[in-house]
Parts: sequence; structure tokens; C-alpha cells
Amino acid sequence: MATAAPGAQFTPLTAAVLTKPTPFVATDGKTHISYELLTTSALPTSTSLRLDRVDVRDARTHRVVGSLSGQALADAANPVGDPLPGADGYTPAPPGPTPTVIPGSQKWIIWLDLVLDRGRPVPKVLEHHLTGAVLTPSGPSAFEETVQATRTGRTPPLNLDPPVRPGTWYSSESCCGNTHHRRGLAPINGRFDVPQRFAIDWYRVGRQEQTWEGDPTRLSSYLSYRQPVVASAGGRVVEVQDGIPDNTPPLTPPIPPIENTVGNHVTVQVAPGRYLLYAHLKPGSLKVREGDRVESGQVLGLIGNSGNSTTPHLHFQVMTTAEFFPTDSPPFTFRQFRVLGQVEPRLWDDNLGVQPTGVLPITPSPYDGRHHARYPLDREVLKF
Repeated sequence: MATAAPGAQFTPLTAAVLTKPTPFVATDGKTHISYELLTTSALPTSTSLRLDRVDVRDARTHRVVGSLSGQALADAANPVGDPLPGADGYTPAPPGPTPTVIPGSQKWIIWLDLVLDRGRPVPKVLEHHLTGAVLTPSGPSAFEETVQATRTGRTPPLNLDPPVRPGTWYSSESCCGNTHHRRGLAPINGRFDVPQRFAIDWYRVGRQEQTWEGDPTRLSSYLSYRQPVVASAGGRVVEVQDGIPDNTPPLTPPIPPIENTVGNHVTVQVAPGRYLLYAHLKPGSLKVREGDRVESGQVLGLIGNSGNSTTPHLHFQVMTTAEFFPTDSPPFTFRQFRVLGQVEPRLWDDNLGVQPTGVLPITPSPYDGRHHARYPLDREVLKF
């Protein structure tokens, strides 16, 4: 007679990951692992469950390497169809409701950003231990389940040269908080991806700590506009798009067709399954064609404001495919840079040009100083 496998149980939640969790070292000197747990309630629509805790553990030792509960869990979990809280960029995201209650038959995403202290080993396999209660008419019925054992990536992130010329630059919307890059869940061709997970938007910063000066409705007022974009690594150009006009700042333009999302751009293959995207370039400024070989530091074009862009900046990221949709977004690092400070308020593409002035409120960072083979964290100001 057939029997169940050892340890088999009915689980109220199923789970899947959207990428291979790959460790990287950021400017705080710690190892980060940022990925997503896509959960689905297997309960009927009439029955909800309360998710109390998510523990990410080393699958071999069962040692907890990161956990979410209470308000932290509420702020890191949302139904897949809900808009990103705080995505307008003007106000911080409101706290998520606690406790975290998932209605029956719904699909929720849990945004996991693990931080391991310096020198702490990265588990080869992660597992996810979920605890909570099914909310039945007769009262809560506790459950716990261990789901989705997942191997971590063993290939080191690409270590790159800067995608811009030497100078002071603001790294906006990078990992690992509640930004439209990190939490940009996209349903493409019947599956979910996070295509911009580790993308960074780059803005040129002037001597008076300004990103623009003069009239913010003029493209030429932005210090980033027409700045050279250079290859961060040598490789082969696999895609070029040109001819999309620049948008007029500072009001957010209508969302363009999917094929024009990243505007004028250059995509360079630098390794098997690794592509660098340089996006929102100025029309007519591109210097390369498909099939060209480029060297690190070679000019590819000029920063513009094309595609889904409100104010001039360079959108830069690593992709796993030559196309932006669909793709995955793995982490990367830069060979060397110096952190000069940080910006506390969330100033980004959609609200940078509507500030009273273009001066960034830069404050000291605990990570000020020189860095090697590190990923810049969100809203750091650095010098290449």
C-alpha cells in the first residue's frame, strides 16, 4: 500500500522563490541576500490565516539567519495585485496592518532582505519556516510549516567599473528598502519577475550638492543631462534602441508602451547569461550598434530622459537576458568608489524636479570613505 513520504503534511500556505538568492557585500560591509517568497493560501475564500512569523534558516543546521514578525513582517508582505505603498515618492509608506492576515485563496509576496554580519558564512541552502494560525469559526488553529528549500547562488556578482565618468553621483532607488526597483513585481508573459531588483538610478551632483539648478522644466537644468554613459565592462552590444524623444520634466509622463519602457538604451553582453543595461539615453546620442565590441570606459551615449523617466538620469543594472521584459535582476558590485554621505528623504525620479531647489540634503553616512567590490545602498552619494 502506498504511504505518504516521511514528514508529509497538508500546508495552508505554499511558497516559491522568484530568483536564486545570491549574496553580495554592500557598503555597510555586510553580506546581503535579497529575494522574494511568493506565497499562496490553499484555504477556501471563506477562511483566512494569520501569518505570525517567517524564519529563514540554514537548511542543514536549521539555524535562523533572518526572521520577520510583527510590524516588520507587515511592512514586508502584501497581496501581489496591490500597488506599492508609498510609491508616489512624496510620503513614506504607511505601516502595514498587523497582524498579517492572508485571506483564503490569495497570493501574497514577502520581500526578504537578509543581512549577515561580516564573516558569517552564507548557507548553501535556505529553508523557510512559517508559523501562524488558521482563523476558523471555532477559533484560531495554530500551524507551522517548513517550505521551499532553496540553493543560494555560488557565482560571485559581477565586479564592475562605473557606468559614468568620474565625479560625484547620487545612487537612487537601489537595494534594499521599499523602492520601485526593489519591490517592482511585474507579471510578464504569464509569470512574475522582479526585473529591476538591483537597478540603480544615477544622478550627477554638483559642487553645491545640487542635481539641478535654474528652471526644473528645462532638460538643460539637470546636471545629469547629456553626461557621458560609459561601458562598465567589456563585451558585445546585443541591443540598441534609439529615436524615442526625451520627456519634459518635472511631471511624470504617461506610462509608455512596454517596448519603450527603458527608452533609448544600450544592452551589452559581458558574460554568459549576464547583460548590462544602460537606459533612458538621449535620442541621437548613441555611439554603438548591435554587434559592436566595446571596452570598459568606452562612451556608449549620453544621459537623457526617454522612456519611463521623469527627470534625466541613467538607469543601470545587470540582467539575465538581452531583453528588459522578461528578465531577472542579479546583484553586482563596483570595483572602487568613495561614499561622501547619504540622503534621508526619498528623493527619486518622480519627485526630484518638484523640490523647492535641486540641492540634495546630504548628511554624513556611517559608511563614509573608500570601498572596494561593494554595492552602493539606496540614497548614498558617492564619488567615482
